[in-house]
Amino acid sequence: MKIFCIGRNYAKHAEELGNEIPVEPVIFMKPKSALVQGHTPFYYPEFTNDLQYEAELVIRISKNGKYIQEKHAANYYNGISVGIDFTARDIQTQLKEKGLPWEKAKSFDNSAAVGKFIDLTPAINKKDINFSFVKNKEVVQSANSKEMIFSIDKIVSNISNYFSINIGDLIFTGTPAGTGECMVGDVFEAYLEKEEVLSIEIK
Repeated sequence: MKIFCIGRNYAKHAEELGNEIPVEPVIFMKPKSALVQGHTPFYYPEFTNDLQYEAELVIRISKNGKYIQEKHAANYYNGISVGIDFTARDIQTQLKEKGLPWEKAKSFDNSAAVGKFIDLTPAINKKDINFSFVKNKEVVQSANSKEMIFSIDKIVSNISNYFSINIGDLIFTGTPAGTGECMVGDVFEAYLEKEEVLSIEIK
């Protein structure tokens, strides 16, 4: 199982971090060990002083593929949820300043939390999905999939040009504006439309 992640896929988030708007998907990966197991608490990592949350739509790959045309991409995934791309922002900033890879800041153990998946049906318009992220009962991130710079189908197609995708792989599709700091004791909830799909506490 692989975890693909897309960076800078919402213009306002790219702007809030001072990044350029990309002309093609920015792809990075997390290892399997990054996935927080169900009903397991998340413990604040000892190596960072600026852990931040990034809520994202996550899709579940249901078919093996390679070199997938965008018009056929929808045949390769069947579920959607909301996840958290936990980021050690202080470490990421240091690495970016040195032109180094982001893995220490983005791919550490338990850096990817994923909620309950909702099966995608023809009645669900993937280009018009609302999701929101709540910190201690306050909405801190909310967006619609139509705000993405690169659509879900475009992302799947682009990734498949470089990597084979396999059943069970996950794709984090990028975070909207509103990312912020995590503190011990914070409780996060994520919603697809009005359905809660994720709840996690920082220990």
